[in-house]
Amino acid sequence: MKNYNIVFCETNSTLLSNAVGFFSEDLEMNLIPCETQKDVDEIEVDAVHALIIDESFPGVRDIINHYHELGTRIVLVARFTEVSERYGFDYPYDILLYKPYSLLEIRMRLLKSFVQQSMVIKLNTTKNIDERLSNIFIRAGIPPHIKGYQYLREAVKLSIVEPDLINSITQKLYPSIARLHGTTSSKVERAIRHAIEVAWNRGKIENINAIFGIKIYNKGDKPTNGELIALVADKIMIETM
Repeated sequence: MKNYNIVFCETNSTLLSNAVGFFSEDLEMNLIPCETQKDVDEIEVDAVHALIIDESFPGVRDIINHYHELGTRIVLVARFTEVSERYGFDYPYDILLYKPYSLLEIRMRLLKSFVQQSMVIKLNTTKNIDERLSNIFIRAGIPPHIKGYQYLREAVKLSIVEPDLINSITQKLYPSIARLHGTTSSKVERAIRHAIEVAWNRGKIENINAIFGIKIYNKGDKPTNGELIALVADKIMIETM
């Protein structure tokens, strides 16, 4: 049984046929092709996980709003000139693609989006995520009253939801935390670095190694902000999945 129902709305019969052929043997995604608004109205599945729709498709606004209210992932396809002229769209979407596009790219981006959405749901429904993070940081010697403790928790949770953030700490991760706490990226970076320094000065290296089950650090091997965030995020993801 396939995991995801994907509605594909496209008036170009060639593009629609290519999509049907591409997804015909896909083990994860069930493609539901729609060439008219009537086709959309006649869909009979329990859940639609993603909607791929051309900006020029008849009834596009109503279709997008309907599925957005159901929590469906929206992939909007448009021509670059249309986007340039309009400076965006006044209805919601999760992924924006320009023509010409790759069906493989759509598939990869959808799978990534589904995984991230699943992690968000788990983070929101698993009550002990914060408790696990607290246990890790306290055992590591990071006191909960310092700002770096709070910023580290946010950094780990954001990195779980969107793993690519760990590769853009300065450009994306720190600014995201700063917006949440009404501060600056530089203050977030310094507070996290200070929290790590506090832990190392307390000499709880063995506790930190015990948390991960292997000897990762010696006394002089203090991790960078990114290294510690990535390690803790990986541990929580493994325990949660």
